[in-house]
Amino acid sequence: MVVAAGLSVFVAQLDATIVNVALPSIEDYFDTSTSLVQWVVLGYLAPIIGLGLCAGRWVDAVDTRRALTLACTGFAVATAAAGLAPGIGWLIAARLVQGTFGTVLLALSAVLGTVAVRQTSRARAFGVIMLFGTTGGVTGPALGGQIIEALGWRWIFYLSIPAIVAVVLLAAGQLPLGGRLTWPRRRWLVEAATFGGGAIAVLVGLSLAVTESPLWLTVVLVAVPLVATWYRGRDAVPVRELLGTRGVLGPHVALVLVYTGFNMLIFVLPFFLQHGLGTTPGTAGLVLLAFPIAALATSYGAGMVADKVGTRPVAVAGAGVLALGAVLLLPAGGGPADLFWRLAVVGAGFGLFNGQLQVFLMGNTPRDQLGLTSATSNLVRQLGIAFGSATGAALWAVADSAALRWGAAVGATFLVIAGVVVARTRAQAPAEVAS
Repeated sequence: MVVAAGLSVFVAQLDATIVNVALPSIEDYFDTSTSLVQWVVLGYLAPIIGLGLCAGRWVDAVDTRRALTLACTGFAVATAAAGLAPGIGWLIAARLVQGTFGTVLLALSAVLGTVAVRQTSRARAFGVIMLFGTTGGVTGPALGGQIIEALGWRWIFYLSIPAIVAVVLLAAGQLPLGGRLTWPRRRWLVEAATFGGGAIAVLVGLSLAVTESPLWLTVVLVAVPLVATWYRGRDAVPVRELLGTRGVLGPHVALVLVYTGFNMLIFVLPFFLQHGLGTTPGTAGLVLLAFPIAALATSYGAGMVADKVGTRPVAVAGAGVLALGAVLLLPAGGGPADLFWRLAVVGAGFGLFNGQLQVFLMGNTPRDQLGLTSATSNLVRQLGIAFGSATGAALWAVADSAALRWGAAVGATFLVIAGVVVARTRAQAPAEVAS
């Protein structure tokens, strides 16, 4: 089930990023505009952000195996539909459906990793699960570029289907079959319209922030009344109670800071390599592979150490190494090889931090709120990706080649603050989370 959970995260994160490198090809193929083709990305990300809380509540209320099978089936069908899309409207609609089922996959992944593994092995298990996610998210653009050159853009969507089939087969062999699934409660639709609508307004506004038009600020302000309405509603009560639980709020804040910080760098680096240093897209993709390779080298070892000394110290150390990697990127500019080893330090820190921070968070969560916590932690990760990417785009638009130094400086600050937040967060006693 650790492999199944890891593959679920892998395909969800892979399909979030692999399409980025295909956008120019899709734009040319359908003879459409850049403003419309960007919704091939936003159409996938919007339901993951907007429906994340609803998915977490539903996962807590239904049979895990049936929910996983449904999510995998829906994701696979939507993925195939995206690859077969005859027009841009069809493609965007398929991505919306794909993102909806991807939201459930992400909510289930942390639950599977928590309930299927003994507590003494949980840190190692999450090291593996988060490594799958990191690999899917960061290798997407590099892998997608090779596939597009060899087979065409449609094939990037078919890539995840075998992995989804493997998840279903693993679940069938490892999980007991429970009762039939129930529909999500109607009032959750209100939550999707208010909190989800506000989150999507922020996302759309950030996507417009690199333009000279003040429209982006107007769109972002739409989120204020929507989120305020959600916050006063009954469905916000469990979220407020969860974030009020000792040891829960701090990791959420740290996740936003870390994902914002390193995604600024991940966004700027391809532009810096191709436009600043004049490298080819293939070379840029190879440089970006330093991140998952280094994360692979440290992720499982971090779990082994954390099972002995605790997850919080390892997560704090990971944030420190991440910050060091960002600082090392400040004087970068000697060439792809020079950037490779500096980016590898960032990846090593992420391998130490990401999985162990999630174990620390889930260990502070009451058992009946594991699905909700999985959803909220995935939500803040996606927000961090959106914030970091938008900030990186704005930096490149304003500072051009100097954007890498600015991004490294701001990112290092965020990463140091994240480490301090985790270090100051107190863990729950085991008896308090056994309910």
